Amino acid sequence: MSLLQITSRFVRAAAVAACTVALFGCASVKMAAPNANGDAVQALRGASLAPAKAGAFVLAPGKDADMDKQLGGMRGSTVTPNDGTFSNDLRNVLVANLKAAGLYDESSDAVITGQLTDSQVDAAMGTGTGRLAARFIVTRGGRKAFDKEVVADAKWESSFIGAVAIPMAMQQYGGLYQALAGKLFADPEFRAALAR
Repeated sequence: MSLLQITSRFVRAAAVAACTVALFGCASVKMAAPNANGDAVQALRGASLAPAKAGAFVLAPGKDADMDKQLGGMRGSTVTPNDGTFSNDLRNVLVANLKAAGLYDESSDAVITGQLTDSQVDAAMGTGTGRLAARFIVTRGGRKAFDKEVVADAKWESSFIGAVAIPMAMQQYGGLYQALAGKLFADPEFRAALAR
């Protein structure tokens, strides 16, 4: 291998490393827009539920306001919400799934509201962890039919290399939104609250 080839490879490797630092070192990355989840949609379609609409989704009382606007634990990088707040992002995930299942109706008297109670991720070396929790309330005709906190946790093998660990942590954290929605939709009390 000639000196020119060695130099060329070194320059390419340095450029990739620089791009990696630019992308993942002390960066702020926005959450992806929500999509419906096929499994959740099928579960909703088979549950014989009445259509519902989504009301306000906010940060739970007493929680630090930053928890709804940015997410640390990413080795210096941060994740920001797609729609202003993480509680709005959670609302949008629920709405996407309900719409895909044909169960979203703005004129419905069944209203789902939510309060974000926990949102965290840790792209630690060795084992990464994430947690998302919210209190969901369903009212029908103005009367409370469901009120429960639902929690989704994740744990995964995390690399010591930040360029690998950070995207993995973002993927795992993003997946918690669908996991939380899936747990809510599968909850027998939630289904009873929206039964036809």
